[in-house]
Amino acid sequence: MLTTRFVNGAPNWLDVGTSDLEGATRFYGALFGWRFQSAGPEAGGYGFFQLDGRTVAGAVQVAAEQGPPAWTVYFQSGDAEATAKAAEQAHGSVPFRPMDVMSEGTMAVLADPAGVRFGIWQPGRTKGVDVAGDSRSLTWVELYTPDIAAAAAFYHAVLGMETSAVPFPGGTYTCVNPREGGEDAMFGGMVPLADDPAETEAYWLPYFEVPDVDTVVTTAQEMGGTVRVPAVDVEGVGRMARLADPYGARFAVITSAQRPE
Repeated sequence: MLTTRFVNGAPNWLDVGTSDLEGATRFYGALFGWRFQSAGPEAGGYGFFQLDGRTVAGAVQVAAEQGPPAWTVYFQSGDAEATAKAAEQAHGSVPFRPMDVMSEGTMAVLADPAGVRFGIWQPGRTKGVDVAGDSRSLTWVELYTPDIAAAAAFYHAVLGMETSAVPFPGGTYTCVNPREGGEDAMFGGMVPLADDPAETEAYWLPYFEVPDVDTVVTTAQEMGGTVRVPAVDVEGVGRMARLADPYGARFAVITSAQRPE
């Protein structure tokens, strides 16, 4: 499961790029009780969503030419330059090369061979988010991809991710874990695009743990969000739904069968 005991290859940060930062702040505040804290004028409008004073995600307003509003998941790297090079060698790309973020760490945005963008974060003073795996925070990530075998090979070569097949209602599910910690550190999964008519393009989808999925779905609709996949129960996993905020950034919510304390 996701925790803040970050290891290489596991998620340690996420942020949303939005066309309306003020509106996104209202939306996610209503859903999760998050508050936005600016990182200051030197950060170019970047700031942090916080829960009880602890950072759960980042947020920034982006212009249309920078791409559509979206959530970006970042994975820990011990060496951002080496990870970027490995991505290129594995037939991926590097849309944004590694850059130092003051003394907080080093970030880059990479893309896998299917064009899926994701971030890497080499920790400096900032190790990652302050909360993960708890209520109203990131608890799981899922890659929708046209080719699971190719994706598994890429992320293993670049970030050391390992995959395993587990029984799932209707078939099997490909789970993902970092090299360090093994399957006990499992943090996500991979889903073939062809098996999911709700998805038409490859991307990483963040899941946020919530006390009651149905309440969050209702609030999201009232706040102008979209229900992409209605709430559904999955035996042994929990109740989940896939949503988009009013500006198009996609995410999911889950009330896990075994809920975090």
